[in-house]
Amino acid sequence: MTSRTKSALAVTALVLAGRRDGEIDALAAAAGVEDKCIVPVAGRAMILHVLAALDASPQVARIVVSINDARVLDGLPEVAAMQASGKLVLATAQTNLVDSVFAAAETARFPVLVTTADNVLLTPQAASQFIAGAADADVAVAFTRRDAVLAAHPEGQRRFYKFSDDSYSNCNTYWLQSAASLEIAEVFRSGGQFAKHPLRIVAAFGFLNLVRFHYGIGTLDAAFRRFSRRFRQEIKAVLLEDGAVAIDVDNARTLGVAEEILSRRAQTGSMAPAEPPATTAKPALALVAAR
Repeated sequence: MTSRTKSALAVTALVLAGRRDGEIDALAAAAGVEDKCIVPVAGRAMILHVLAALDASPQVARIVVSINDARVLDGLPEVAAMQASGKLVLATAQTNLVDSVFAAAETARFPVLVTTADNVLLTPQAASQFIAGAADADVAVAFTRRDAVLAAHPEGQRRFYKFSDDSYSNCNTYWLQSAASLEIAEVFRSGGQFAKHPLRIVAAFGFLNLVRFHYGIGTLDAAFRRFSRRFRQEIKAVLLEDGAVAIDVDNARTLGVAEEILSRRAQTGSMAPAEPPATTAKPALALVAAR
């Protein structure tokens, strides 16, 4: 695929904002809000950080938010503006993450970038880097190196996938090139989070890959070549430069880490959202801010 074709991609972004197992999240309970996706992070509802990054990403043409109860977003004018512009639509989350992806994908135009509402440190630059790296794959997963994560914040992550070439962290960002790619989503039906639950690798990838994972045998790219052969699709690991993207907000510790990084970005402006090309419409969130 040529760089020109990659730059012309019109991507649908799917933001998973449903409740895990349908239960109230501990962070939401502590913040006194109905849903984790509206927990305040640096003064803004968690999901707004993700939507702002995607809205400012030139390749993202449409955003689908998968959520249990759409009414929790009613108090967010940014969401209303994006809906009014036609860029954002809502889909009903299912009881399982995989079923939520399948349900939302029924109305999505492929390719689809999948991420989560707690991925608050995602930036337009990181989204664009991922899309460029994933564009020629059937399925892709975003990773970043351990050193990059710890450079972003020493408490950013505590678990890493160890390979012979380096240690990596998943960035909760995925790529589905077409409807045929959805079968790979079944890998996550058990819940994913393989660094926390290595035994899930047996069901997803087989016993030999569990052994390789446990002992750090082989490189990251070699592992994904094996996965590609197993599933008969091109599955790719895409490395992101910004280690902060691996830090999602799961608990009070990572909430504090994320707020510290967001504060640093606001002070330095070093990770400000990229300006969209002059030929594209202004992001809907920018229109709200200008009012």
